[in-house]
Amino acid sequence: MLNKTYTKHRSPLFIKKCTIGNYTLARTKNKRMKKIHTSIYSVVFVALAFSTLKAQEARPASDVYSMMVFNFTKYIQWPDGEKEGEFVIGVIGENETFNSFKNLYGGKTKANKKFLIKYFNNASEISDCHVLFIDHSKSNEFEKANTMLHGKPTLIVTDHKGYAEKGSAINFKTIDNKLRFEINQQIITTSKLKISSTLTSMAILI
Repeated sequence: MLNKTYTKHRSPLFIKKCTIGNYTLARTKNKRMKKIHTSIYSVVFVALAFSTLKAQEARPASDVYSMMVFNFTKYIQWPDGEKEGEFVIGVIGENETFNSFKNLYGGKTKANKKFLIKYFNNASEISDCHVLFIDHSKSNEFEKANTMLHGKPTLIVTDHKGYAEKGSAINFKTIDNKLRFEINQQIITTSKLKISSTLTSMAILI
């Protein structure tokens, strides 16, 4: 339940506090703070996905992962970030996973790029993409995909124990019945990507 508390001051600064679960936010109209607090709201949106697995049972895991990946892209920069075109997300997994990504990203843009979701049956079909998500059901495709994309500006996201150590840029894992994620900083650098400290502060760093 969202509880809102409004606090007014005589100064031009107006702060709106919102409490969502255990997260307390503050939003201000002060121009110097606006950008910072906009980022805070986005971070909390990601953080809300770290709910217990029981709470996640209300929606398919594929929806949770697609939402998380969508938010990851807000905190990562690609070398071609300023160019127009398409922002391609490749999916190796079940049809349900592909559909979740397609439904969430449909019609959305990242800067001046339009999201395009591609389905790959296996690693052999991979073409250029900014993000490659390999779900647990297709984990056996990871090693080949990782070899093909090594050194390229592609963010590989997986859902399998130990894959961050093996070369995945971001890997989901469950700790104390909560969904968390690992980030392999060396792989991020090798892939020529730049990641915000805001995101790394929430991750398990490898």
